[in-house]
Amino acid sequence: MLIGEVARRSGVSARMLRHYESLGLVRPSGRTGSGYREYSGADIRRIFHIESLRSLGLSLREIGRALDDPGFTPSALVGDLIRQTHERIAAETELLTRLRRIDAADPAGWEDVLQVVALLQALGSKSADARQRAALSSVDEVPVPVEALVEAVLSETEPNVAGALRWALARSGDGGPALLAEGLGSPVAAVRERAVRSLAEMPGGEASAQLRRALAHADVVVRGYAALALGTRKVADAIPTLIDMIVEGKNDTDAADALNVLASDTATAGRIATELVDRLAHDTTEAPARGRLAQALAVVPGATASRALVELSHDEDRAVALTAAYLLQLRDAR
Repeated sequence: MLIGEVARRSGVSARMLRHYESLGLVRPSGRTGSGYREYSGADIRRIFHIESLRSLGLSLREIGRALDDPGFTPSALVGDLIRQTHERIAAETELLTRLRRIDAADPAGWEDVLQVVALLQALGSKSADARQRAALSSVDEVPVPVEALVEAVLSETEPNVAGALRWALARSGDGGPALLAEGLGSPVAAVRERAVRSLAEMPGGEASAQLRRALAHADVVVRGYAALALGTRKVADAIPTLIDMIVEGKNDTDAADALNVLASDTATAGRIATELVDRLAHDTTEAPARGRLAQALAVVPGATASRALVELSHDEDRAVALTAAYLLQLRDAR
């Protein structure tokens, strides 16, 4: 078969076939009496093999090795191709993400584009100072897209930088709470904690709604931060979790302070007192927890809390009884 016919049937141009021949990839088995290249059936099969390997992303050099080296192992080459493809996809995905974030900033001109690029690069810097400056400047200069701030805050390990990022995120506008809520589903505990702490500093009803959902989270740390934040927002849904924290002795002082904020509402104060008394009635509540519950009762106004403290002043555990009696004296002195 002459070169023109081979090109027509294989879809490989005559020019490319000559290039393959110059590289030694495929050589026509014969020549006609007029000197034209003549390809055998084996030559054509080799051309199709070359094209198949090219479709996998192999270079012509790798193809030559694959076809001619008896010691060549296809599995090793396929493994390399998989790794290279993953790297290429990752690089392209990163570029696509960066372009989308620049587009989200709605730059007015190239100067704005360059500023956004510089801020995005600074957020990914190895220097904590550079990351912190980028977070603080993202509010007053060209706004950084919310997605970039969320990604940065979820990965940040330096406390000062994390604080600056949370501050910037709280001022970034809409979209932050929903993206942070996705971080609550991370398999990494530290990421979940960063997500809920950032949600706690986000203003607005959407952040509060996400924090309410977090009260049912499997992670006790997430539940605790959500309850503390909701307590300061006077959301009564947080009361059971705050009482759990007091019983368990985990951030119990902060939990009691949050209950104190909630107790400023008369109706809520009654609910808090009732739930604290119910918890005290459990036989499984040990003496240290009973003492912490008594201290929480002391700042709750109303007759229910006062009666509970009177009962606790006669508790069989002397430490609990003394604590309750002392708290009653302070309460009466107010």
